[in-house]
Amino acid sequence: MGDVLAGIHARWEFETDAVLIRFERGIRTPKLFQVLGERRIPYEALSSVELGPGARKGTVVLHAVPRPGADPLLEAAAGQLRHAADPYRLVLPSERETLADYYATELRTALGPAADEEAEGYLVAAPPAPLQFKAFDGKVSFDGKVVSFRWFWTGASSAKWKAGDQSFPVGELAGVEWRSPEISGGHLRLRRRGADGAPAEAGGPADQDPAAVVFGLGYGLVHESLPLAAAVLEAVRAAEPAGTDLLEGRPRRSDPADIANRIRHLGELHSAGLLTDEEFTRKKSELLAEL
Repeated sequence: MGDVLAGIHARWEFETDAVLIRFERGIRTPKLFQVLGERRIPYEALSSVELGPGARKGTVVLHAVPRPGADPLLEAAAGQLRHAADPYRLVLPSERETLADYYATELRTALGPAADEEAEGYLVAAPPAPLQFKAFDGKVSFDGKVVSFRWFWTGASSAKWKAGDQSFPVGELAGVEWRSPEISGGHLRLRRRGADGAPAEAGGPADQDPAAVVFGLGYGLVHESLPLAAAVLEAVRAAEPAGTDLLEGRPRRSDPADIANRIRHLGELHSAGLLTDEEFTRKKSELLAEL
């Protein structure tokens, strides 16, 4: 396409086979966007394109919907990002609606033949390592190969102190569980790989599990913890043995217990005001459809 569509907080540059999203660094730009800087989204990573009214009066939103499994950032977020922090949503003044509609049509034309299917592997790159952030009970760092937890004596439980500082090579991991710090119970948990290659059972509550760190007020903020979770998830997939199903190790969406837990978490997001009634109902229906 070779054109540029400038919106609020970001500009989309349309290339031959991808859209390059460049985020602004203004004071009002969501911090997650500032951390991401820019993202290259291949058209084959998209499932659909939507154009509709924005949350603020006088705005419209161009939404490029990614295919499930195409982006480690959104897979780690698991539906917990607020609309304002969704990197696939471009907010524009309503006077640009006609122009946005043109690009929406062009994007739909560029979608790949597998747009309706789940991606077999990541098509969008995660934020690059090294990355680190401070949780309530410890410091988390990732160098691209190993995730390290260093406990804080002011926040870590006795169980974590007894276990000592932790290091997790990505080859020993099956996945990552990220729960938004914007609600109670926010945490990052590393899921170890069991003998069958699937995630092993979690080691109890996050504040007692040496494979998890807990968030809190001012700790584990979305723009700090989510990029790291996505980078670890991408590295875990890349480290899987040859011949391993790329979908193996992800949360088993057909597991009724997992579905029930995810619906409960959606309810917490809804109660916290992070999901509208419509969003909650739609996401709940999508989860129930997986049973």
